[in-house]
Amino acid sequence: MSKERARRRAERLAVLEKEKAVRARRSTRRQRRRALVRSLKLKRRPSSGTLYRRSRAQRTGIAIIPLIAALAVWFLVPELALRLVLIAMIVLVLPALVVVVLGRRF
Repeated sequence: MSKERARRRAERLAVLEKEKAVRARRSTRRQRRRALVRSLKLKRRPSSGTLYRRSRAQRTGIAIIPLIAALAVWFLVPELALRLVLIAMIVLVLPALVVVVLGRRF
């Protein structure tokens, strides 16, 4: 009787060992596949600019308002040199104006 129990126990242990080996192979294969996929994915750097921290409406305003101002200067000011100076002033003052009006976001 004890020989029969020992044989059944050995069979059970053999089956458990086989299942354990299969699980280990699957696990290592899954880990290698994940590592490969991770290495192949494009690495995106987080944006450090404040433009991406603003809402869509704020970004649209930051783009549209200076364009409207530049168009107004272009059509309302008769002298070319003065037009260019005023448009350059708009471009130079825009970042400071955005910070003053919309505030800094961190």
